[in-house]
Amino acid sequence: MNFDQLKLITPILKAIKAEGYTVPTLIQEKAIPVILEGKDLLGCAQTGTGKTAAFAVPILQNLYKEKSSEKGPRRIKALILTPTRELALQIGERLSAYGRYTGLKHTVVFGGVSPVVQKNELRAGVDILVATPGRLLDLMEQKHIRLDHVKQFVLDEADRMLDMGFSPDVKRIIARLPVKRQTLLFSATMMPEIKKLVDVVLTDPVRVEVTPVSSTVDTIDQKVYFVDQRDKTSLLIQLLNNQSIDSALVFTRTKHGADKVARALARARINAQAIHGNKSQTARQLALNDFKSKHTRVLVATDIAARGIDVRELSHVINFDLPNVPEIYVHRIGRTGRAGLGGTAVSFCDQQEKEYLRDIQRLISKRITVIRDQSGMINMAGK
Repeated sequence: MNFDQLKLITPILKAIKAEGYTVPTLIQEKAIPVILEGKDLLGCAQTGTGKTAAFAVPILQNLYKEKSSEKGPRRIKALILTPTRELALQIGERLSAYGRYTGLKHTVVFGGVSPVVQKNELRAGVDILVATPGRLLDLMEQKHIRLDHVKQFVLDEADRMLDMGFSPDVKRIIARLPVKRQTLLFSATMMPEIKKLVDVVLTDPVRVEVTPVSSTVDTIDQKVYFVDQRDKTSLLIQLLNNQSIDSALVFTRTKHGADKVARALARARINAQAIHGNKSQTARQLALNDFKSKHTRVLVATDIAARGIDVRELSHVINFDLPNVPEIYVHRIGRTGRAGLGGTAVSFCDQQEKEYLRDIQRLISKRITVIRDQSGMINMAGK
């Protein structure tokens, strides 16, 4: 199948082709027709499967078809709720790309920056709003945002949204939406909390699942090193000194840990930057842009800061600290192996983290390859 067979309008097809897309991914092929028909949708899809286009393209098409019959100022007709500013910005970029010939307007609102520009854009009128929960509620309370005319609502990365503690905010936002609307919920995992949310927000949804729930992409080569916590930094430096690692996203458990690792890599003359919630939005965006453009080879990040990072051909994800929630592992390594490309996920596991590793392997139904030689030293040939 190609995009021409999905009954997309000419302005959107033209934009998609300008982006170099010819064949839709599986989630796009399955979800776009459902959304165009106006049905609620539950999308079970890992990061990297093309789900942003799966909801952005049909939303743009539906709104474009309605635009000619509407009069008066622009009102928010589609709301896309997402957990982090990075992911919100990424969605905004994709809306700009796919909607460049539609005449539709969108804006992105998130915390950590001055709201002045966001308020001015809202005042000028937008058709689509991409938002993080906290800033959205703030602007709603200040009467800068009304959701009365929302016809399409997207809850993206729903599992991560709840994991980050946004459940009360999400419920408050949903309560302010029109009862009659189309709702699209996307999640990489189907935790019990997500199933409860589905029952509340979706009406007779079509379920679209492109991979087994809580699975990892087959094209990702997963490996683990058993290593003491005190030796993790030297192991990381040893791995990164091998230039076959083209780019690496390194995950730490804490903000302090991210800064500490980045400083150690800099001392070892490895080009690295840290990104986490204590960094300013400007600093985070600069670091992210440097990483995407390959000016920075290594980005050290916490889970929250890494959401929305979309880097084509990212060769390695390295779990400096294993997550204590196995679903987070699925999210992390999904940064590589995107769109059918290969990738490598390397995890460091100390004695205290072995229980986390067992939980991860149970969730993904796969045993992760252990890399050691007979002496217990690092087997560089197996990285």
